[in-house]
Amino acid sequence: MTNPERPPAIEVHRPIPITPAVVSPAPLVPDQPRTVPAVASVVLPDGRVVTGYAVSPMQPESVVAKPPVSRAAVNVALGGVGFLAVCGGLLLLTTFITALTALITQLITLAAVVFGGWVAVHIFSASGHKGGGTTVNIRKAVIKRNRFYG
Repeated sequence: MTNPERPPAIEVHRPIPITPAVVSPAPLVPDQPRTVPAVASVVLPDGRVVTGYAVSPMQPESVVAKPPVSRAAVNVALGGVGFLAVCGGLLLLTTFITALTALITQLITLAAVVFGGWVAVHIFSASGHKGGGTTVNIRKAVIKRNRFYG
């Protein structure tokens, strides 16, 4: 039995790697997908040999420099600029339609005034009818019993 006050001794086993016969420093080249990675073997303290592929440490992902302004803010700003451009175009379009309507109204009013003036001149002219029709001058008129004798 073990003493409850004293923990049992812990044995630490450290694996001893097998060194290859030919020692040459390998260049640090990232693993290509078509090449076979090197095989490493480790001898455990109890004599067993564990063989496997050497695992290269994970490389942290490269940090992409973030722009000083977020893309969402840029998209919102561009959307606002586009909206303002459309609103400006619609404002110009409505202004153009309003001006065209006013021009047509003024032309119709001008035509009515000119045509009405032409008609008034011909109706109220002092010269009367020229050429066509008969002019009757009545000098003595006799009216008896609601009858006209001329």
